[in-house]
Amino acid sequence: MNSTGEIQSRNRKVWTALVTNLSYLTGLLTLDYSLKKSGSKYPLVALYTDSLPSEGLNILKARCIPTRHISFLQPTVHKDYSNDVRFYDCWSKLASFSLVEYDRVVQLDSDMLVLQNMDELMDLELDDAALGGRGQRVFAACHACTCNPLNIPHYPSDWFPKNCAYSSQHSNPDQAQVQGPPAGRKGTMLNGGLLVLNPSEEIYNTILCQLEDPTATMRYAFADQSLLSDIYKNRWVPLPYIYNALKTMRWPGVHSQIWRDYKVKNVHYILSSKPWHGEGLDGWDRKQNKDSATDETYGWWWEINNERMAEEKAHGVIRDGF
Repeated sequence: MNSTGEIQSRNRKVWTALVTNLSYLTGLLTLDYSLKKSGSKYPLVALYTDSLPSEGLNILKARCIPTRHISFLQPTVHKDYSNDVRFYDCWSKLASFSLVEYDRVVQLDSDMLVLQNMDELMDLELDDAALGGRGQRVFAACHACTCNPLNIPHYPSDWFPKNCAYSSQHSNPDQAQVQGPPAGRKGTMLNGGLLVLNPSEEIYNTILCQLEDPTATMRYAFADQSLLSDIYKNRWVPLPYIYNALKTMRWPGVHSQIWRDYKVKNVHYILSSKPWHGEGLDGWDRKQNKDSATDETYGWWWEINNERMAEEKAHGVIRDGF
């Protein structure tokens, strides 16, 4: 623990997850528990900004989750994200590139659930940090799904199945489990939920410079992932969907052709209505039953979350439930 009360990790390879408020804290706690349950050798470090209340830090500390304070990042000018307010916070995920005290960072979103060990990402071949982003394997990520199955009106007009990178894999689902879609396709924006990277001051400075360019940032409909897809177009490593399995991909008519439950390593509960949102602790049983009936993947989250909470209760750990 350092002078500010942070619990620090001495490991040179870490998972990280951003938490800026209490609304995502339960997700982060269950993510951390699922990583440990999968047998990962590496710790999850919670990256927090000044906006996280002290009670949030106390909840992390009670579970011995390492923490690291980062600056809140915002571009000089950005699009109006009133339709997707989560994007106002997403820029701060880019701070992962600045964490040069680590050799390897795998950035995860707090609304994820790890189902199988994926420590192999810690040894994935990427460009050396000394290249400063000038190579062809700057970082690794999974593609965004651009099918827009909910027909969200403010999404790009060319977001439909024909242009989705994953549609190219429907004819070869076995390959989709081990290989990402080919780079260079239309619709090859990455999803920023999982990033495998080697921190680099030079890359981070490039990102900061881009954040000061309003002609660029006004075009970024999806904040951080738009920025990275733009700066490093065709210079990132596409991972198979199993590492960032967007919950909507499992739906019939989206990418159920390639989805295999037993292959998925990490589920991403994208869009609104997170498993833990909408009810206080007293209403969780009701919400659990409703969620599990409408989307089986929510049942997976509830099973692991309930296991976590039962274990914490047995050890007298302070409750969460924000």
